[in-house]
Amino acid sequence: MADDDDDLLLRSRSDEELGLELEDQLLFDKDRHIMYLEMNYHLLPSPYEGQEIIRLTLAYFTISGLHILNALHLVDREAVINWVLSLQAHPKNEAELNNGQFYGFHGSRSNQFQSLDNGVSVPNNSHLASTYCALAILKTVGYDFSLMDFSSILKSMKNLQQPDGSFMPIHSGAETDLRFVYCAAVISSMLDDWSGMDKEKAKNYILSCQSYDGGFGLLPGQESHGGATYCAVASLRLMGLIEDDLISRYTSSSIIDVPLLLDWCLQRQADDGGFQGRPNKVSDTCYAFWVGGVLRILGANNFIDESTLRKFLLTCQSQYGGFSKFPGQLPDPYHSYYGFTAFSMLQEPGLNSFDVELGISTVTL
Repeated sequence: MADDDDDLLLRSRSDEELGLELEDQLLFDKDRHIMYLEMNYHLLPSPYEGQEIIRLTLAYFTISGLHILNALHLVDREAVINWVLSLQAHPKNEAELNNGQFYGFHGSRSNQFQSLDNGVSVPNNSHLASTYCALAILKTVGYDFSLMDFSSILKSMKNLQQPDGSFMPIHSGAETDLRFVYCAAVISSMLDDWSGMDKEKAKNYILSCQSYDGGFGLLPGQESHGGATYCAVASLRLMGLIEDDLISRYTSSSIIDVPLLLDWCLQRQADDGGFQGRPNKVSDTCYAFWVGGVLRILGANNFIDESTLRKFLLTCQSQYGGFSKFPGQLPDPYHSYYGFTAFSMLQEPGLNSFDVELGISTVTL
């Protein structure tokens, strides 16, 4: 009888411990996420050595992530500002500004080259996406844009816009698609100056990317994709071409097919509660932002099954902090950041609110 009692006691303890573990899995572990980001802020793990060229982007995920988690006090503001500004490309004179190159921000020091000894300038490798990340970081830490030279960014950004309205990310030999239209739009919005892009051409290009099923492809005629759809809708909103809360204000005069777009987005929430980027794909943490963000811009986030979405996201929450792409994998800065943004949009207690179109927290310093 005593052995039976011991077995019962051990079994009850195991059940209790299991219950606590399951309860922990249902909680957003803010403190552990902060520890994960703080680690990345001080020293990225060795697997990211191969991503040195996008160090600025990794910094954006880390610093903006800390701001969402209300932990920006862990960042050395002045050091961050000085480092980001050191990556800006500057033309030597007005003539050089008109040489067709883009004078934005480099992704890291590894692709920031000095002029040759003979005085010949080496073409700079500043990139539209890196420039967005730089400005997003600066805005996050409360930097005053009037203190920097941003006129060269906007003047040279014109060189990147193509006749069809799309944008290249660098001055030569690069692809063009909706990602870089969004980068140009968000740069213009943050700097409050739209002189660097032809909005009408950009609008027409975006509209040409809406597919028969309501979503947007990266290029005209391509398959609809969650990331491309976000870039399209966020760009149109930033340019003032569609209204906030478009669903409740919808009229047939809208420049995009809103009902078809809404239907496509809602179909992306899978049975497991997560969002997929395309039909017949598995759920992925990041699409809670890419597709969920579109629904929020449209004013249709009330159609999201938030309870099942939250449960899916928590299956991707790592015991080390951060989020993974799929359940059971290791976390990474990209999916961690968009996991944090998703929980901010789900109004997780203790998190700062989030500007869906700009991709950063709405809380200003």
